[in-house]
Amino acid sequence: MDDDMQASAIGIRVHSGWGALVAVAGEPGALEVVERRRIEIVDRNAAGAAQPYHFAKDLELAEAKKFIANSGAASAQSALTAMREIVDELKGKAYNVVAAAILLSAGRPLPDLEKILGSHPMIHTAEGEFFRHAFRDACESLKIPVTGIRERELDERTKSVLGKDAGSLKKKIAGLGKTLGPPWTSDQKTATLAAMIALAEQDNS
Repeated sequence: MDDDMQASAIGIRVHSGWGALVAVAGEPGALEVVERRRIEIVDRNAAGAAQPYHFAKDLELAEAKKFIANSGAASAQSALTAMREIVDELKGKAYNVVAAAILLSAGRPLPDLEKILGSHPMIHTAEGEFFRHAFRDACESLKIPVTGIRERELDERTKSVLGKDAGSLKKKIAGLGKTLGPPWTSDQKTATLAAMIALAEQDNS
């Protein structure tokens, strides 16, 4: 890495059709939020784009497979375009993105498509994985090492990676909204914590 560039990492908390992204730099005791934004990766005017499995359940199975595959390709391209833009902007500010973390649900492995479409809870699980996959593919295409962190394991992972700094870091993140301003919800807080874990793990590798 160029000596003039500072290492940074990205954290993403994914929703249907979009992700809350935060980029961080610095040590746990001197955390710097260098970017935060909402990344839309669907065309909201396109039928079924934000909820592809909900839309596909009313289609014949072959059509459902085709629709989900096409939707996946479109979302992946949108995620790649958005992530490339952010990485380039950060480079322009002398930050080099060295890692990324995507927050995961506690969902179990998915069955085949026919079984997914026959279960409403499974449809929700599949859509979460669908959009996380788009962001993961984008990171991998940009050669950014990416890790998945289950939300329920976030505290444990923080303690494991950051040790004695874990508690103070969580308090600092919780209070950042006072200086950064809104939005500073659980989306941004958990994405920031995940990004700091990814950055620390990359530093230690």
